[in-house]
Amino acid sequence: MNGGATTPRRSMADIRFREATEADAQALASLRVDAMRESLERIGRFDPARARDRFLAGFSPRHTRRILLRGETAGFFVVKPQVHGLLLDHLYVSPRHQGLGIGAAVLAQVFAEADLAGQPVHVGALRESASNRFYQRHGFVLVERSEFDNHYVRHAYAAG
Repeated sequence: MNGGATTPRRSMADIRFREATEADAQALASLRVDAMRESLERIGRFDPARARDRFLAGFSPRHTRRILLRGETAGFFVVKPQVHGLLLDHLYVSPRHQGLGIGAAVLAQVFAEADLAGQPVHVGALRESASNRFYQRHGFVLVERSEFDNHYVRHAYAAG
């Protein structure tokens, strides 16, 4: 997280989202590796090459948005349309930007878009990751457990 620093939470005015481009792929893959390191090391499954390759194999710039904090890339998220709603396929915030409310700002944006479309949002989280508590705090409900992941859904609310 933020290493115990007492950095204030950021306002939405500090955070912007920009569509990714093909040129962002390598930098975002590196950010993903950094963000996942602690959780994967804890369960003995950290393999930086595998984490990079897995992300790059499915990289879709049109579904990927960079998270900018005062113009600096602080993370990224990927939302893909699915038959039964939207899949929040990735949400990573760089370790030095964690604990600032950035993830909550991303979810607020994703939820607004999902609610407008009347779509639920699905997400998976590594079973031993702190992200499970984060998703549950933000209204996701556990629907399934697999060998390594927990799978959640957040149902759409009526726009209006």
